[in-house]
Amino acid sequence: MDHFTYEHGSLHCERTAAEAIADAVGSPCYVYSKATLVEHHRRIAEAFAAVQPLICYSVKSCGNLSVCRTLVECGAGMDVVSGGELYRARAAGCSPEGIVYAGVGKRDDEIAAALDAGIFLLNVESEAEFENIARIAREKNATCRCALRINPDVDPKTHRFTTTGTKETKFGVDIDRARAFFRAYGHDKHARLVGLHLHIGSPVYTTDPYQQAVRKALALREELLAEGFEVTVLDVGGGFAADYETGRSPSAAEYARAIVPILEPAVRAGLKIVLEPGRSIVANAGILLTRVQYVKRSGDKTFAICDAGMNALLRPSHYDAFHFIWPTHPDAAFVPQTRTKEPTMQGLVQMDVVGPLCETGDYLALDRAMPPVERGDLLAVFTAGAYGMSMASRYNSSPLPAEVLVDGERFTVVRRRETYEDLVAHER
Repeated sequence: MDHFTYEHGSLHCERTAAEAIADAVGSPCYVYSKATLVEHHRRIAEAFAAVQPLICYSVKSCGNLSVCRTLVECGAGMDVVSGGELYRARAAGCSPEGIVYAGVGKRDDEIAAALDAGIFLLNVESEAEFENIARIAREKNATCRCALRINPDVDPKTHRFTTTGTKETKFGVDIDRARAFFRAYGHDKHARLVGLHLHIGSPVYTTDPYQQAVRKALALREELLAEGFEVTVLDVGGGFAADYETGRSPSAAEYARAIVPILEPAVRAGLKIVLEPGRSIVANAGILLTRVQYVKRSGDKTFAICDAGMNALLRPSHYDAFHFIWPTHPDAAFVPQTRTKEPTMQGLVQMDVVGPLCETGDYLALDRAMPPVERGDLLAVFTAGAYGMSMASRYNSSPLPAEVLVDGERFTVVRRRETYEDLVAHER
């Protein structure tokens, strides 16, 4: 599913050695594979081709301009959730007609910017938000297309922080409220309510929740059409999983086989489909390189203390998320064949892989079986392309990592490493 492989015992991204990248740009750094980005977008486009979706890459997963630009060149639109992401999408060359905008707390200036840009769709989360969008559009004498985010009360069985389609979340409105919503606002002349929006959570490792959610949305659409409302767009959202462990997630084709047959009749009758994949495109397209600073033994515990922690990759401490971590140049006996939570090689050592920050919760892995490591060894944290750099912080005044995009034998620094001066520049 990606282009990170061990060749002659050394980790390569496409045809470029990870060690060579770290030697050139330092660590920690994020490394993205252009070939993987292109391949993952292609697989989704081909899998869902029968319903001709607008594929809007989720900018929140990884908003680097070069990553976004690569996907725009593949034909992707952009799914944004803030004014800053809208700015990124436009800076990456995305056409306004390819942009959908979600998020529960859009400010007036962000709504105005979306109206001025003429984006394809504003996804609306509440009655109060719709009234505000309609007011701003009316004051500007503008029109915009809106889709109501519905909460189908489907459990995607993912982490509670990333479950977004059940009743107790802050997102969307339940189906009963959706009917009343259209009756109250469905004929507004400035904020045209033309669609329904779903997003049930992420990562979702089975197809059943999508089938349930899409069927509920289509049934609601039929009711609304019967009442005379215009519902020409269904935004199915994203949440497709990625391979944090080898072979764990369904393929794009498997998701499509479950979802497409449900959508096809409505598409043939004129319904426009939007998809919002992010993790499934970029997660396995990126790794985080971090160097071991010290190996510490305390009682029965071994700690590999690295130059990256939760400041660079928050997911392990925030979501208790698993990322496969391995040396980039292991001994021959330790070259991995798969990425798994429980490798079975002889001679592995249980250790905590931790960061440099002043927090006990600053870790990348706990009680992990890994090859023995020494000071100076370079480690790769795999499947780090999604919600890695986009959630990074400057805690403990840690400059943000560099980002690198690899294309075959060439690599380009697509975000320079921050300096100490960068840390204080806005405070002078």
